[in-house]
Amino acid sequence: MDFRVDMFVHQKWLESRLKLHDDIFEEGDDYVTLSNEFFDNLWQPDPYFLNSKVAEIATLTHKFSSVTLYRNKTVRYAARMHAIIACQMEFQLYPMDIQICPIYIESFSYSNQKVRLKWADSGVTLNPELKLLQYNLGQPLELEESDGYMPEKVGNFSRLTVYFRFERQIGHHLIQTFAPSSLVVMLSWFSFWLGLDAIPGRVTLLVTCMLTLVTMFTGLRADIPPVAYIKALDLWMAGCMMFVFSALGEFVVVKVLDVQYQYQANRMPKVIPMRISAMEKGQCQTVANWESGQVRSRKATPTATTPGQQTSLQGNGGPPKPTRRQSLLSVAWTDTDTGVEKIMWREIDKMSRIIFPALFLVFVILYWPILLMKSS
Repeated sequence: MDFRVDMFVHQKWLESRLKLHDDIFEEGDDYVTLSNEFFDNLWQPDPYFLNSKVAEIATLTHKFSSVTLYRNKTVRYAARMHAIIACQMEFQLYPMDIQICPIYIESFSYSNQKVRLKWADSGVTLNPELKLLQYNLGQPLELEESDGYMPEKVGNFSRLTVYFRFERQIGHHLIQTFAPSSLVVMLSWFSFWLGLDAIPGRVTLLVTCMLTLVTMFTGLRADIPPVAYIKALDLWMAGCMMFVFSALGEFVVVKVLDVQYQYQANRMPKVIPMRISAMEKGQCQTVANWESGQVRSRKATPTATTPGQQTSLQGNGGPPKPTRRQSLLSVAWTDTDTGVEKIMWREIDKMSRIIFPALFLVFVILYWPILLMKSS
């Protein structure tokens, strides 16, 4: 990973070995601008960017550099440069990551016993109109003066360091990533209201939500370098995909429960109770029992009854009316309070309308505070 810097570099040093004549300065001036040919004959320090990939002086028709000599034998060198600086970036907290990228300036051939680099009073100044697309540049910049040891070179060398603090702007990802993915997850919850009367629409809705998240996730990974560790954005997208996948799994469960319910409803014996009026003594009557479409009859035993007395019979040897009890394995049961039949898959759909939003809210409440705490 790297970043590009366009900058003006100013160097000043005292060259006490120079012998100056007043006639080289114009009247009233304390300095004179030297030509590049004269500058090449002067002693020059050799600082370089230690962690740069490319560092060049800007050119158009000639190099943008100048050399100024002052009466007190101070030499000032200025140049317009651009450099590509390598930076070891960490993306664990992406997209709320903060990157600390240093620029090391070190003397190349003169040890710290011969050349000592120091920051000027102004140090590093930034263009007040500078704006980055995805980052905020933290200020003030941290400056450091130290001695660096290089195994390839003998001795310690004076080193200057400036640390750039890049704070990623979260607004772009809120609009492009977090808000759309949250809406896709909420869209998947609509399937809980569709029931099983619209199976094609329910499946299409859930599969479309899943494919949308996968496509979004693939596009986001293309914006950053591939890394081997898990990023904060990966956790968010994985959580969203898990909620949509769970909604799809919930549909499979309710469909299986509905198949079991329909199977049990079709194989249940159909009993039709019949109400008859007792006849006068000595007369026979036939009691019919309808069971699964078959008719069985028997002679009723004469009993002493009074006219108008009614007896309810259910046939000879017929099975008792089946009852359902509520249990975890029941696909349907009767509410003891209301007497209304409860079907398991419908109850699961009703509970999912509350459980899924509640769990997603818990996920959001846990995700953002932890991410903000770690990024700060």
